[in-house]
Amino acid sequence: MAFSGPNLLEDATLHMEKGEKICLLGRNGAGKTTILRLLNGEVQPDSGTLTRLKGVRVAMLMQEVPQGSASKTVYEVVAGGRQDHYTLLSRYHGVLAELALRPEDRGLQDETDRLQSQMDAAGAWDADKHVNDVITEMGLTPTADFRTLSAGMKRRGLLARALVSDPDILLLDEPTNHLDLESILWLENFLLEYDKTVVFVTHDRSLVRRLATRIVEIDRARLVSYACGYEGYHERRQALLDAEENANRRFDSQLEAEELWIRKGIKARRTRNEGRVRALEQMRAERLKRREKTGNVRLRIQEAEKSGRLVAEVVDAAFSYDNRDIFKDFSLLLTRGDRLGIIGPNGCGKTTLLKVILGELPVKRGSVRLGTRIEVAYFDQLRDLIDENKTLVEIIGEGNDRIFMNGQDLHVISYLKDFLFTPQQANAPAKMLSGGEKNRLLLARMFTRPSNVIVLDEPTNDLDVETMELLEEKLLEYGGTVIVVSHDRDFLNNVVTSILAFEGERAVNEYVGGYDDWLRQRRVMPQNAAQGASSPKPGRTKTRPRKLSNRERLELQHLPETIEQLEDEKDQLTLKLGDPSFYKNNAADAGGIQDRIDQIDQDLAQAYVRWEELEGIEGSNN
Repeated sequence: MAFSGPNLLEDATLHMEKGEKICLLGRNGAGKTTILRLLNGEVQPDSGTLTRLKGVRVAMLMQEVPQGSASKTVYEVVAGGRQDHYTLLSRYHGVLAELALRPEDRGLQDETDRLQSQMDAAGAWDADKHVNDVITEMGLTPTADFRTLSAGMKRRGLLARALVSDPDILLLDEPTNHLDLESILWLENFLLEYDKTVVFVTHDRSLVRRLATRIVEIDRARLVSYACGYEGYHERRQALLDAEENANRRFDSQLEAEELWIRKGIKARRTRNEGRVRALEQMRAERLKRREKTGNVRLRIQEAEKSGRLVAEVVDAAFSYDNRDIFKDFSLLLTRGDRLGIIGPNGCGKTTLLKVILGELPVKRGSVRLGTRIEVAYFDQLRDLIDENKTLVEIIGEGNDRIFMNGQDLHVISYLKDFLFTPQQANAPAKMLSGGEKNRLLLARMFTRPSNVIVLDEPTNDLDVETMELLEEKLLEYGGTVIVVSHDRDFLNNVVTSILAFEGERAVNEYVGGYDDWLRQRRVMPQNAAQGASSPKPGRTKTRPRKLSNRERLELQHLPETIEQLEDEKDQLTLKLGDPSFYKNNAADAGGIQDRIDQIDQDLAQAYVRWEELEGIEGSNN
């Protein structure tokens, strides 16, 4: 299958069994959504066949919530999943309404009788009950205006719409996009209990890990199936890539030898060598058809001069909007090098809190103090920073064809290649990009600016797994401060060292560690959170002891060095205060030094506790 350029799919084969939960993985633009559309019957392949068992029903949950201007109730949206029955029911209720106004109209009475007979024959009465049952199961109100629902509730409504047709195959395209943690956990648990076939595309590695019984990767227009879960997929994929690399190396070596032979000339033209010449021509053709594996994104974060030790201090802050408190009595001390995560339900005010911490919004009560030399790079989940009518070159270069990155003079197109954009894409408007590609473009734009504070508001939506993992790695290497608003559990575990959680009535509580640490310590138990965190998959053994995340392993590796540095600093400061000559010229500094010693004592206590905690987790797996 091809749209423009090289084939999107080529000799792609997929066989699905009843009850499987298949995750489609692949780079942004590789064709994951196209495969779902093929399975849903929306598009047809240019060649090849698609065969279904007779009578198989398919339903699809789209990636984006439709933006329609017409006002519809939840019932109307959900019932649309059974369009045949819904049309009959809508017409019947409409005729009843007209008949109430004109009870003597014989034509309306006859139409009512005819519609009732059609509905009896089609089983529409049962369908009406089924629609209401599914709406109830999803925790929705049938008479509610669909447009007024939150993103999470709209997603539930669209899932209900897909389910009322009782599909044998349920297709899900990025089902967790823009959902809060509670909604993600609800969806995860629902799908674990769902007994039909599910094919899903997602960037949420936690969802893949819990749900997938098979991984299918789109790699260079082919489909590669891994009959295992997410952890086994990584091992088998690497083994397959290693074997492919070795085979290619042997092939290239043989081709090089044959090319040397043909250049000898006269021997190659003898009749007895014609077969060898034809074999060489076939090898050349085969080499031309080979698709090299797409490289990884090359992320380079441009760091500015270090900020002051204090980045932001918030004391007893409260913020209100339209006379409604978003949060109150909130305090935070953010210092250089901190990695802070912000979580909470959709609409609770996470982005608002972010802007308050950065001093962009005034507080109703309390105070906000920013540190010195702050240079912020901002990633906006709504992509408001991108003018989609401009080309990628115009967006990155801002009128110039060259940019400076960490002292290097780079051409804009060369820089865009690092983010896997082709020269053709670089000179095309941004509106031609997919959602994941737009997020990659926003990262590329953000990292051209020197910063010592990186702010990421839902950075992982639509990004492929390889880019997310590389982003995590670069953030761990970053010497500045990182603030992340995210519902991606793995991303939080791997990047942040503390969590701000919206809990209860306008309360924002702080916790040490990542998402899993928050689950263990949280003060308010979100619905389904405990089940989502610890329940084993049906039919599987109890979960093994938790392993250290990449971030935690790196943290454990550096903790002894951090503790040693803190102790050395404390010793030096203590010696300074114990020197009588110090007070002759520096007596005014004594109070500040003592404050620093007190802070070091607190930091050491926390570091030792954290060291013991991480070593305990590591020891439980040995």
